Amino acid sequence: MTTKVAVVTASDSGIGKQCALELARRGFSVGVTWHSDEQGAWQTVQEIVALGQQAQAIQLDLSHLPEGAKALETLIARLGRIDVLVNNAGRMAKAPVLDVTLEDWRATFSVDVEGALLCSQIAAKQMIAQGEGGRIINITSVHEHTPLPEASAYTAAKHALGGLTKSLALELVGHQILVNAVAPGAIATAMNSLKDDEVKPGSMPNIPMARPGKTEEISGMVAWLCSDEATYLTGQSLIVDGGFMLVNPQYFNRKTS
Repeated sequence: MTTKVAVVTASDSGIGKQCALELARRGFSVGVTWHSDEQGAWQTVQEIVALGQQAQAIQLDLSHLPEGAKALETLIARLGRIDVLVNNAGRMAKAPVLDVTLEDWRATFSVDVEGALLCSQIAAKQMIAQGEGGRIINITSVHEHTPLPEASAYTAAKHALGGLTKSLALELVGHQILVNAVAPGAIATAMNSLKDDEVKPGSMPNIPMARPGKTEEISGMVAWLCSDEATYLTGQSLIVDGGFMLVNPQYFNRKTS
């Protein structure tokens, strides 16, 4: 049997790294990409190899398009095929809506939306050529569904990525390529200045489950979407947020001045 191949963008740390490791545990060879943390990417590769799977890594700079996305073509060529693409690379920019600059707005859309589009096109064309279907999973955010105060560029980009997910799902379903989104809430990552082992009950009382999520709780959902048990699901956004969406506590914590 041909070993299936998954590529996870921005898998040098955090959610991306955990997704890469979980897919390796489930038998995938894995393509790892990084933007600035090359050392982190090669650490991910070493951990995948230690799990008995093949891995390759490459720098993927989605802030310079379309050229930056072409690294994905090189990575696919090295690995020989692609069966799963996880669009995890993202950019955050915070500013009140009246102060957000066009430069920050465009930079956020370049990575979060346009980069995901180009990577999805590259992956889908290869999947179609292989003739065996595939999966594309976009890592969005709860802010695909509810605004993040004073982060209009990020909120709009995540909403746009949710829309792109639906369009890709409709247009690729005839090729047996299933496209879904996973929308994490507050997860213990470096961006949130937390590690998985620091997740404790009661440590985040403003959300119903009263704690941040672990990266494994996102990677488990991603791995399920790549499995044979998830063959009747496409165009959906699966929210993994500990109940955050029920209360959106960030609305009440926003600045009022």
